[in-house]
Amino acid sequence: MAEKARVGVLISGRGSNMAALLYASRQPDCPYEIALVASNNPDAAGLKLAEAEEVATFALGHKGMKRADYDRILDAELAKAGAQYVALGGHMRLLSAEFVEKWEGRMINIHPSLLPKHKGLDTHARALEAGDKVAGCSVHLVTVELDSGPVLGQTEVAVIEGDTPATLAARVLIAEHQLYPRVLAELVTRETRPEALLDRLREIALTLPAAEEKLSHGTPAFAVTGGKMFAYFSDDHHGNGITAVLVKTSGAEEQAMLIEAEPDLYFRPAYLGPSGWIGLRLDQGDVDWDHVGEWLLKSWRMAAPRKLADVI
Repeated sequence: MAEKARVGVLISGRGSNMAALLYASRQPDCPYEIALVASNNPDAAGLKLAEAEEVATFALGHKGMKRADYDRILDAELAKAGAQYVALGGHMRLLSAEFVEKWEGRMINIHPSLLPKHKGLDTHARALEAGDKVAGCSVHLVTVELDSGPVLGQTEVAVIEGDTPATLAARVLIAEHQLYPRVLAELVTRETRPEALLDRLREIALTLPAAEEKLSHGTPAFAVTGGKMFAYFSDDHHGNGITAVLVKTSGAEEQAMLIEAEPDLYFRPAYLGPSGWIGLRLDQGDVDWDHVGEWLLKSWRMAAPRKLADVI
């Protein structure tokens, strides 16, 4: 399994959503871990919980500091902890545009309404005043404009007759704790999910001359038009748990040399292995797509007619 993504969580108070993310991260199949819990409130109760759970913490009161200066310190702490993503969990201080832009696409927030309805504060009271029959929560990417980033997931919560803002908030909070870990897990794996890996592979393979995509025994594959196959996409083939691209080598000697040199990257695939093909793993995280592109081109040259292969 690829290394878990490291997430920094920003809180200002009790940190109940932070706790939901933290305990979800303790499951063996969770793709992320909490690298740091940071707060602009040194007395935030969530910090004590994080410390008790042996998670690194950082706290610094923001009063008297310029927003950009504070955020530079916060960003440095996240970098020191190796955070790759940021999750806001009741963080009640607006972030500077510079900070938001730096973490664009990698910072999410959970909001207690069905966005775009009821942005900002007092969402439950406003939902009741509006006569909403359904409330809920949303997880969205953070952008400079408050509560306006793309929504990644939502859960609806029924409004019950006689609800008060407090009773509605309590039920919505249960939904938040279910939704947030799932959406965060999806976010940190978006570039390593088989569908995303195939899309990226397709982008590279189909730029080669006369390349076309085919299905081979239900498996996406790439061939030279009117010619031979030069790559196969393999995902959990016969339950091996591996996502990879299969490409041609010059023969058994090169195949063996590659596997011996980098056994975590290369493997001998079933069926095609005896013919000199090799598997190049795509499920290890941080895929070197330039390297994948080089292999696709090399394999394409072996499959393409000589006239065509001489084109590039």
